[in-house]
Amino acid sequence: MVRSGTAFAFGALLAAGHLTQASYLLQETYDATNFFSSFDFFNGSDPTNGFVQYQSAAGAAANLLAGYSSDQVYLGVDYKTQNPTAGRDSVRVTSKQAFNKGLFIADITHMPVGCGVWPAFWFFGPNWPSSGEIDVIEGVNSQQTNAVTLHTSSGCTMSSTGSLASTSALSSDGDCNAGNGNLGCSSSTTDTSNYGAGFNAIGGGVYAMEWTTSAISVWFFPRGSAECDALSGQNGTSLTNSTTPTNGITPANVTVSATNSSSSGVDPSAWGTPLVTFVGGSTCDIESHFANQNMVFNIALCGDWAGEVFSQDATCSALASTCDEYVAANPSAFEDAYWLINSVKVYEDVATGSATRRARTVRRFSS
Repeated sequence: MVRSGTAFAFGALLAAGHLTQASYLLQETYDATNFFSSFDFFNGSDPTNGFVQYQSAAGAAANLLAGYSSDQVYLGVDYKTQNPTAGRDSVRVTSKQAFNKGLFIADITHMPVGCGVWPAFWFFGPNWPSSGEIDVIEGVNSQQTNAVTLHTSSGCTMSSTGSLASTSALSSDGDCNAGNGNLGCSSSTTDTSNYGAGFNAIGGGVYAMEWTTSAISVWFFPRGSAECDALSGQNGTSLTNSTTPTNGITPANVTVSATNSSSSGVDPSAWGTPLVTFVGGSTCDIESHFANQNMVFNIALCGDWAGEVFSQDATCSALASTCDEYVAANPSAFEDAYWLINSVKVYEDVATGSATRRARTVRRFSS
């Protein structure tokens, strides 16, 4: 997540011949058995200047903003308080583990939507932007398709050779330090099923992100596709889509069923062309620009992106004169502003031992 909006992609350019074939073995699974013991809650001031109050673990649990719904992880926004003066309550969680390369597979049933909402699933390293940022899912307001963005320090220009033909060329001519890293290099998608209301209408799907020394890429597999079923461990399309957590954030008596765990190994070369891929090469040394990345799920409100472009959004600007005004006065509008996560799986490259983990890293609170 970034100050002026981002969304990133991971990758293997196997189809385009940029990478050698890689096979991955499962190293970590975050789901309803361990999610909240594996992530920290950030409850400081919003670095993106939003109309939001991020809650501690205790606060989020007490107000039912975080918890387990059946065997899924729920992260949401307060949709009951009328006219909060300092911002609407929400959540931002950061993984305790940091990673260096690997394959990350997120099975998500529902994502936050609505005017004033700025959801993101992203990765970042310490001393931003020196260790890079990868925005996998991100958008604002009534946006209908995903944008995928990288942010780096100077000296990193990427190409998008090998991306899906319908995905836009990289912004900023591929300079991932554009705007001193705030803008980064971004590629917009065109499929309305991979983001927002369209994503939720089909029960979500799987985002697969690969980070190697050669490229960073992302694939999306919609719910019900063969790839989604295989990677998620869910055979079929019928999944709970509840809006209220019932089990708090202590995973007592939670059992997660999986009929197709994909724990025996995953090979991205079978997946076809990535949705977006960022190729490094001679113009960007990926290893020196991306390191020790922590995983983040958050739901920002208004602020430096959603708030700045609120008046330019025909749907949202018709509802209120400013983003802050709308968010404060319309609590019920945020009942649909939640993540519902089946699992996030982390895989290690068998050959190189990528997805190297650190016990912890210093979290960046500036984006």
